[in-house]
Amino acid sequence: MTTTARTTTDRTGTRGVRVVGLIALIAGVLMIVAGAVTWATVSSQLDAQNITVSEDAAFLAGDTVDGPFSAYAQAQVIDEHALAATGGLTYAELDREDPLRDTAMNASFLRASLFTSVVAYGVSALVVGLGVLFGLVGWSLRSLASRPVPAVEAGAPRATV
Repeated sequence: MTTTARTTTDRTGTRGVRVVGLIALIAGVLMIVAGAVTWATVSSQLDAQNITVSEDAAFLAGDTVDGPFSAYAQAQVIDEHALAATGGLTYAELDREDPLRDTAMNASFLRASLFTSVVAYGVSALVVGLGVLFGLVGWSLRSLASRPVPAVEAGAPRATV
């Protein structure tokens, strides 16, 4: 079967694809920047607190808490210290009048704050990853939409796959 194709480019319908590609590309760049700024902000705020991972931590002992792993390590060791101080009882398990309840409560608040920063790191990494993906999809759409597509002459048979 013979097909006849013009050498001119037919870009009918590609404008919408190019616009969507541009939007995805811009969104990707914005997401990468937003994720990186969030990561840097959380890091600088944690670093400003001058927290050092306890020497008896399972990992990163003595490290400055300024990243997701050091924040997690410190949260874990705070839990160990609080349970040791309260005889293995959590805040909810301690009697309301027990003076150790304040220790358990403070430990719980500190751990929650550190875990919040760990979650913030995870979300910012996710946003950067999605930004890369959006950028690649946008670049791909624009690249594909800008390629010449041979136009088939009217009445000419179309090749089927």
